[in-house]
Amino acid sequence: MCGIAGFVGNGGKSDLLAMGDALIHRGPDGCGTYIDESRRVFLIHRRLSIIDIRGGGQPMWNEDGSICVVFNGEIYNHLDLRKTLVSKGHIFNSDHSDTEVLVHGYEEWGENLPFHLNGMFAFAIYDKNHDRLFLARDRFGKKPLYYTLSNGFFAFASELKALLKHGGIEKTVDKKTLQKFFAYGFIPAPNSLYQNVKKLPGGYSLAYDLSSGKTIKNRYWQFKIEPHERVPKNPEKVWGEELRHLLSQAVKRRLISDVPLGIFLSGGIDSSAVLLFASQHIPPERNKTFSIGFHEQSYDESIYARRVANLIGSDHYEQILDVESAKELIPDVLARLDEPLGDSSILPTYLLCKFAREHVTVSLGGDGGDELFAGYDTFKALNIAKWYSRLVPQRLHRGFRSLAEMLPKSDKNMSLDLKIRRSLRGVSYPESVWNPVWLGALEPGEIEELFNEPTSHEELYEEAIHAWTSSTSDNVIDKTLEFYTRFYLQDDILTKVDRASMMVSLEVRAPFLDNDVVEFARMIPHRFKYRNGETKYLLKKSLEDYLPRDILYRKKKGFGIPLANWMRKWEQPRSFSDVPCPNPSWINEKWSEHKDGRGDHRQFLWCWIALQYHFSESVAQQASS
Repeated sequence: MCGIAGFVGNGGKSDLLAMGDALIHRGPDGCGTYIDESRRVFLIHRRLSIIDIRGGGQPMWNEDGSICVVFNGEIYNHLDLRKTLVSKGHIFNSDHSDTEVLVHGYEEWGENLPFHLNGMFAFAIYDKNHDRLFLARDRFGKKPLYYTLSNGFFAFASELKALLKHGGIEKTVDKKTLQKFFAYGFIPAPNSLYQNVKKLPGGYSLAYDLSSGKTIKNRYWQFKIEPHERVPKNPEKVWGEELRHLLSQAVKRRLISDVPLGIFLSGGIDSSAVLLFASQHIPPERNKTFSIGFHEQSYDESIYARRVANLIGSDHYEQILDVESAKELIPDVLARLDEPLGDSSILPTYLLCKFAREHVTVSLGGDGGDELFAGYDTFKALNIAKWYSRLVPQRLHRGFRSLAEMLPKSDKNMSLDLKIRRSLRGVSYPESVWNPVWLGALEPGEIEELFNEPTSHEELYEEAIHAWTSSTSDNVIDKTLEFYTRFYLQDDILTKVDRASMMVSLEVRAPFLDNDVVEFARMIPHRFKYRNGETKYLLKKSLEDYLPRDILYRKKKGFGIPLANWMRKWEQPRSFSDVPCPNPSWINEKWSEHKDGRGDHRQFLWCWIALQYHFSESVAQQASS
């Protein structure tokens, strides 16, 4: 796991080194550069050594020095690809470096290279002979990649702050994207917080021609639900066996490492399954597992994590996150977050990564299971929402929402009053934006009040609306699965895990996002994912003989924190800088309402805090020093 950056055009070595220095947390084990002054090509790589520690330095070149790569990630099928490439006459210098597969793979397949890769990656290949840069990002965007293009200048980096270290890039905030941040709770690709800077979405590649200064962006893969037309006679048994095989294979691929390795364990279905299949390939006592607990019972899952660890026999570690330690973490974590994120579970995720890094350099996690197999409570609300939107006239929606606001506010995890308020908020809008409205910190009317200007849900949620209306499925569950995998998974969940883990130089791998597992999941009909109120139906059925029922069928908690309660105990933080939002009195009112219990504004207030720390240069510098 590493950090990459580079540019073509104006700038010099000092710009390149500044970009690399901003990525040192992603790659503390080494640094490599390539500079071609005549062609104005500058590349840098910061390395976290995981595979082929001695021979995997970068930039890495082919035999004749015409093609090189800087690469962040892991290619899990690199040994199979190496055999294929060797059979075609390619000569490898390294013993088992997955990076070198990219160089020879590009020689063999050109810009079709990403089709052949099973892994998490963001890379840039410099092709001297064709005078071009070729960049690609993995299917789900597990590894980040930002870029900018203007007047013969092209630059890229693993993180936004690294990209902005180049002296020639303007730092003008994009107000439209800022509004989207509050609307979604994250910044959806390809948007970034700054004008003229983009995120390359997952499943995309980009070619930059050095001679013409033009780019061509290509979508090489997209998650799409295409269910089997034929269902076997005993689908739970047939598909259950296949799913177990694919997950076991995916975990095995991710156990390859030249450094110590562990597993994040929440005690939920997904992480428990990862540990279960890891124990098939590694003696259980060699598996180190890590979990985070809370004093607040409705949020705490540590008892389930301990139970699974004891059942399978792993070497288990856990820590508790409380209100005071969370408050202490906020300045350091949010100032180093790179781009603001409205997901407060970044705090326990960071703590989990930090104390896991004391024992291991790589960890496996359960990310992706909820999105692929319909694990969220949202799926339980969809049918109710459809009936409500059909039967209740629009003119009555506001009245029902006002009644819901009168319900007593509970600080418990996923409390009933919270679910009612969120559900009614979403169904006040068209079906195409239910999901982002349910997830987001503010709805369009509130964003109008915050920014003192009119806006519309069509503009705020244009990415989600396009995905919904262009889906080939007409089923609301399939469309919702596509929304979660294309947006929430990429720009919230995976972003959170990447940033938290890279802050402490830990690599995190996601077996559920293995190519073969994903291809299997997207072809399973929705009635085998969500059935009669049961989420993850097929996944649970496939594991019934291997994990206890009270683990498989217990109520989902999620990896949230007691934010509503904690924020009532915290003082409103001072504004560290001039955050570009024009209505401070509205913000102060929300703080006051939340503090005295008249309102529950936890998510908006968290987004506001995250935004302040992003723009706080003094705090950011202090955190990195």
